[in-house]
Parts: sequence; C-alpha cells; structure tokens
Amino acid sequence: MKVTAAVVDELHEPFRIEELDLDEPGPGEALVKIVASGICHTDEITRHGDLPMPFPGVLGHEGAGEVVAVGDGVTRVRPGDHVVIGWPSCGACRNCRDGEPRYCARLGEALCGGGRLLGPRAGQTALRRPGGSPVHSHFFGQSSFSTYSLTWADALVVVPRDAPLDLLGPLACGISTGAGAVFNTLKPGPGSSLVVYGVGAVGLAAVMAARLSPATTIIAVDRHPARLTLAEEFGATHTVHVSEADPVAEVHRICGGPADYAMECTGVIPVVRQAADSVGMLGTCVLIGGAPAGAEFGLDHLSTLWGKRVVGTLGGSGRSETLIGTLVELHRQGRFPFDRLVRFYDLTDIDTALQDSRQGDVLKPVLRMSH
Repeated sequence: MKVTAAVVDELHEPFRIEELDLDEPGPGEALVKIVASGICHTDEITRHGDLPMPFPGVLGHEGAGEVVAVGDGVTRVRPGDHVVIGWPSCGACRNCRDGEPRYCARLGEALCGGGRLLGPRAGQTALRRPGGSPVHSHFFGQSSFSTYSLTWADALVVVPRDAPLDLLGPLACGISTGAGAVFNTLKPGPGSSLVVYGVGAVGLAAVMAARLSPATTIIAVDRHPARLTLAEEFGATHTVHVSEADPVAEVHRICGGPADYAMECTGVIPVVRQAADSVGMLGTCVLIGGAPAGAEFGLDHLSTLWGKRVVGTLGGSGRSETLIGTLVELHRQGRFPFDRLVRFYDLTDIDTALQDSRQGDVLKPVLRMSH
C-alpha cells in the first residue's frame, strides 16, 4: 500500500516527505493507521548518528492510531482498536520473561536495526520507494513518521476509544520515560526528597509523577524560567535556576543535606555529575537524558562507595501496557496533565516542529497525519 512518510536519506540529512510502498501485515504483525506521532530527542540524535539506524530510513517512535489490518495468528488486537505503539521486544530472553521487555537482550536490533525483529521476514524492511529500492523501517518497531505503520502486534497497547488518540503517542516514550522513572525505578518513599535536573517534557512528566508519590520535597532545576514556572504548577515544591545558584549547594540547602533521589534528564555530562553529587549515602541518581554516543562521566569513588546508586532507565522500565494504561487513566482523571506540554504540527511541518523544539519554544511537538 502507499504511505506518506518523512524519510532521512543519509546521516545528518534533512527529512523529506515522500510517497513509499509499505508491506501488508504478515504473521504476528499489525497495520496501524497513524493519527499522530510525537517527536522525541531520540529521533534527532539518531538522525545525527548517536544511534546506529541505517539510512535511508523512516524515524518516529511515539505513534498512536487505529489498527486497520492484522496478520495471521494475531489475537491481542483487531481492526478498529485504538492503540499506542509500545516498544518492541523478543519476548523470549530472560529480561523479557522477567517482565522488563524494555531491556530486551536484542534491544539494539529491536530499536534501530532497520527492519523486522521477529517473524518469517525478520531483518527485512517493510518500506520501499516506488522504484523498488529499500527504505529502512521499524525504528523502535514502528517508524511512525508516516501515515501508516507496520508493527509487531504484541507491542501494541489498546486504549479506550474515548481517549484523545492524537495526544497519546508521547506516552510510548518521552512522557512515560519521565513518569516511569519515578513509578518503576525510584519508587519514592513517604517524606522523601527528589530533584529533577532538566524540566523539558521528560523532566516535567517526572515532576507530575513525583507529585502522585509520597515524596514531600520535589525540586526542579533548569535554566529556563518558564519551565520552572510550569514545574511549580505541576507539583515542584522548590525550583532552582542554574544561572542564579549552584544547583548542588541549593539542593543540599533545601533538603538540609543530600536529596534521596536525583533524576538527570538533560544528557549533558557536567549535569550528570551535579545530579550524582546531589544525593548522598544510600541515595539514588537515575540517568535518563540521552548523551552523545561515547560520552563518559566521572564520579567521586569514596562518596559512591558509601551506598550511593547510579542507575540508568529506558522508557520508564516495566511493561508498556501497564505504564501507558496507567498514564492514560491518570490523564483522564485530571491528575497527569501532560496535554499542556503538547503542540501539534502537520507531518509536512516536521522541520518547523524540530526547530521550535531545539529553540525551546515547544516542549513536546506532535505530528498529526493527514489522511
């Protein structure tokens, strides 16, 4: 079938809107009519080589839409279902079997191998140009910068039909990453303190989630006053503007010592050290932001030896169905207002959306598809 997609031809090249041919669903697969797809920082760094996606290819990994067809053996979803496209996984490795499919042993292949992960056509792309030349597909199992996506059916999360489908795509990655890091990785205890370094879309989602936890001190750190104001509205009890105060010293002042938890959402290496220095004995610093490929950071050995934990998290950990379903319901209840972060663009305006995001004019750009 014919689809319209944003194609990246080569590393560092711009997105080009093209008409492509997409395969029909085979065994275990589902065809999703994309309603909207969020733009994530990961799409941009992949275009510039920090994830090894082969090109030409179609990016996009925060897609939501309607199932229009399924392949043989698919029973979990059916045509007409409204879905968010979750992360792909093999389902067979130890981590998948232990309930952590975001840490699938075949993660690299699943996210940016450029083709199907599973099934009789494993490794093959699903997209071609009209002349027959291949275009790599299945970025994060979906390549949703397109009017239709062919994905692994088991990755789909069915959502209520009355949920705002054009809004839900970012729950596949960016928004769920921030919230899931609180709910699944840190799990703050009663009266605990938590500091969020970088309150873009991921960090603000973390603040919203922290507000729903028993933590009583929630500190937002950023360089943009408008984002700090939003963080206060979403539940931050304190804010720190990095140009006005040393953030580590200010966190220690607010908490009367080190914080219990820190979340690093920027991917900026000096900020990683600040986040780690903000927690002390038995404290936990969780790394979320996507640093450039090959980036390294250093920590003080003795302070880390004294029970400090530095851990990474992917996509908010846990199962997509549980996490995304929870966030959809919390939003319906008015307790997780991530819609306030979103601005909509047409697929053809993808360059404008990216520019606005880079400049900080928008927190979470979402591309609507024209059908």
